[in-house]
Amino acid sequence: MVDDSIRLGRRTLLAGTAGAVAVSAGTCPGAAAAAPGRPADWKHATAWTRGSDIAVKAGRDKEGRFGIMFKHEAAYAPPDELIKSLAAQMGEPSGPNVPDFDNRRIPAGFTFLGQFIDHDMTLDRTPLPEQQADPQALTNFDTPLFDLGSLYGQGPATDPDLYEADRTRMRVVRNANGVDDLPRRPDGSAILGDARNDENLIIAQLHLAFAKFHNRCLATGLAGNLAEAQRLTRWHFQWLIVHDFLDKVAGPEVVGRFLDGKGKVKREFYKPKNPHRPMMPVEYSVAAYRFGHSMIRAGYLLNSRNTQPSFAAIFGAEGSDLRGNRPLPARLEIDWWHFFDVPGKPAAPRNAARRIDGKLSLPLFNLPATVVGDGTSPSLAERNLIRGKRLGLPAGQDVARRMGLTPLTNAQLGLPDPQNPGWQGKAPLWFYVLKEAELAHAGERLGPVGGRIITEVILGILEADKSGYLKVNPGFRPAAPIAPTTGQFRTGDFLRFALDL
Repeated sequence: MVDDSIRLGRRTLLAGTAGAVAVSAGTCPGAAAAAPGRPADWKHATAWTRGSDIAVKAGRDKEGRFGIMFKHEAAYAPPDELIKSLAAQMGEPSGPNVPDFDNRRIPAGFTFLGQFIDHDMTLDRTPLPEQQADPQALTNFDTPLFDLGSLYGQGPATDPDLYEADRTRMRVVRNANGVDDLPRRPDGSAILGDARNDENLIIAQLHLAFAKFHNRCLATGLAGNLAEAQRLTRWHFQWLIVHDFLDKVAGPEVVGRFLDGKGKVKREFYKPKNPHRPMMPVEYSVAAYRFGHSMIRAGYLLNSRNTQPSFAAIFGAEGSDLRGNRPLPARLEIDWWHFFDVPGKPAAPRNAARRIDGKLSLPLFNLPATVVGDGTSPSLAERNLIRGKRLGLPAGQDVARRMGLTPLTNAQLGLPDPQNPGWQGKAPLWFYVLKEAELAHAGERLGPVGGRIITEVILGILEADKSGYLKVNPGFRPAAPIAPTTGQFRTGDFLRFALDL
């Protein structure tokens, strides 16, 4: 939570960043073109993701790279005019006496950890010829495993630029601004296994921390070779997903519902036909996981080393904002205790995430032309809602009923003109997930529908990884010197070890 003495005024910030765009799971602003030879569909905020339209192009029972989780629920298709009226009310209010939208339970770093997780999960490394031959992605060449493909690429033999000359350590450079940075090309774009991790300077620095964690495993003798350092880094990443990220956004009791003490995952609705190459449910990727859009702030405190704390907007004045694809400026180097609870570091000031609710901050409510770029609506809310309809998502109430829950009514959800017959007494799944969190937990975590979808899918994919810790060693616990107390390991501990804080 940011101390009031240096809190970044929401109205002041938004006034100076009207062209800003937020980044989270499902948004990719300002990113450079994909590296040569890599898929170019990663601009998933504004571009169609290959294979996500499988339900409408091939059928609701088909599975490939994507699929339908609730196959027996009909697609929900309210009139576009109603969708647009709903999107129009999803902006945060402005003016005097603005409500406090800060989420006291979730520090802002989890927004970007969620983005990092999403990128690792959705990275499509299918060779281009196969993509062209299978545009609907009916064959799942890749898998949504948490294997840190963005960090390790195809390995030192295929992607040597990601590694030091010893082909064991990850490349970290000291840039011309005097700070550690990712290796970069002459045009400023980072050399990465996934170009999306350079779209803003927060996720780029989080990616850098993962590279440093790998290197510290080698430097401290915890790992004696590349494979062992990769295993330790991946397993600690997977541990954070289960015991920190899901704990924060869904709640420990929801995690306990699907994961027992022996590492066995209970499957209720996520049952992919091919358990070895599990599909990505569109209910997850197009609706539930986009809860992160409501968590974005327009700007962040990065460090307070000098007399004047260093704040930056996601997008603002050229050279002073958080746009990526350029060398990290020294002024924008992050002190991570402003984003996570880091042991031994100040408890405040800390950026809070925004509440998970039915409102988006101004930068997302009106996306800039540099992000949209196709002449369509600049409203991210409208784009998300329309996309959900086009891809055949079921309604929120239908999913709730299938889960055995009492659905929220449209009046409870606050839909505009909730009795309009065009709604059919139902609401779009993405909006339902956001409002459910707001009504059930004051926006501090996901509600039952959203929390269960997110948790079951993520745990199901973790269980499908034959080299992941849930399969190989379900009793795995982070230990010293990485974890101060065995089993008590959070993102702040990860950063403390990675950066030798």
